Amino acid sequence: MSFFKSQKLTSSFSIEIDSIASDKSISHRCAMFSMLSDGQNIVRNFLRAEDTMNSLKIIQDLGAVVEDDGDIIKITSSGIKESFDILDCGNSGTGIRLFCGLLASANGHFILSGDEYLKRRPMNRVTKHLRAIGAKIDGRDDGNLAPLSIRGSSLKAFDYVSPIASAQVKSAMILAALRSEADCIYTEPELTRDHTERMLRGMGASLVTNGLTTTISPLKKLLKPLDITVPSDPSSAFFFAVACAITPNSKVTLKNITLNPTRIEAFKILEKMGAIIKYDLKEDVYEPIGNIVVEYAPLKAVEVSENISWLIDELPALSIAMSCADGVSVVKNAHELRVKESDRIRTVVDNLKLCNIEVEEFDDGYSVKGGELKSAKVKSFGDHRIAMSFIIAGLKCDIEVEDIDCINTSFPNFFELLESLK
Repeated sequence: MSFFKSQKLTSSFSIEIDSIASDKSISHRCAMFSMLSDGQNIVRNFLRAEDTMNSLKIIQDLGAVVEDDGDIIKITSSGIKESFDILDCGNSGTGIRLFCGLLASANGHFILSGDEYLKRRPMNRVTKHLRAIGAKIDGRDDGNLAPLSIRGSSLKAFDYVSPIASAQVKSAMILAALRSEADCIYTEPELTRDHTERMLRGMGASLVTNGLTTTISPLKKLLKPLDITVPSDPSSAFFFAVACAITPNSKVTLKNITLNPTRIEAFKILEKMGAIIKYDLKEDVYEPIGNIVVEYAPLKAVEVSENISWLIDELPALSIAMSCADGVSVVKNAHELRVKESDRIRTVVDNLKLCNIEVEEFDDGYSVKGGELKSAKVKSFGDHRIAMSFIIAGLKCDIEVEDIDCINTSFPNFFELLESLK
């Protein structure tokens, strides 16, 4: 099993980083949405990580022609075709759940699967809602666990009020709605990431959002192809924002980040804790893109109980900032953390305890009393966000993190950038 021992920083740093990993959520969608287009899609700065490259391989298995010169990826589709092979989503919950929506109304039979960790993650949060509108999806545990078998079928129009705030559920339902028999309505309890709506509108789909409700019209023709430069991932950038926030007299400029409000909430929380943060918008086509500048300042405790769906990937790293803050921080209403790559409530709590931090676990979150991180040996539990969060914690003390291969699923150059802090 692979491991990494993070070493304590002995000095401050002031750097610019312009090579943060490309956005994973947008990269997945570039691959999938190209299957709905007419013509050649041009994608620059596609994330070349395991999860997203799996999505690219899947669309090839589904009939897309992919040309990759190492810089620009060109994708041409002539419709979704049956594959002889199992469609391997690797470790990606986003991949498997969105492909469920994309393939639910496609003509053919498809098998979606993944690695040992993905096969243990719940899928009925998507599959049960798709089946309610006519999708034919089956799998282990009554369709709750992969491998999933999908037999494309005609889908009914729906007016659906989601009980959970999940961009994955919303995106799967929107993709299914694009080939339904009539207009569909989707309402969420709080605003979640809106990359799907933004990108599909940019391609010519009819999606009208009013508050928390989106009305989706079936496609009358294929969409315009994408011509997009994928911005850098704020969830990945946030690890280095936290590194700066816990290292006195440090400063970092994170370049070419998506500034989508649903993606930078963790920076807003860090700002509320005391860090000095500035946002510099550079462009706004498919997504608002710009730079984020973070400067160290002493951190104070914070309560996090709102917009949890905007923080679901960053809360493990945010918990490291909380462990270095003055006072007791509290995370509430975050039950969704339990169904990510790991049970992130349990893994955060267990690992912080090993680092000598006072933590209390709740059903829907946890509390963290700021203190002094101590050297420890922790596990990633196969979760890339947990692995990277505790490697960043190791900048305050020596921490060994087991099972770090999972970092390749989202941030292949993480260690290269980590080295630049020294």
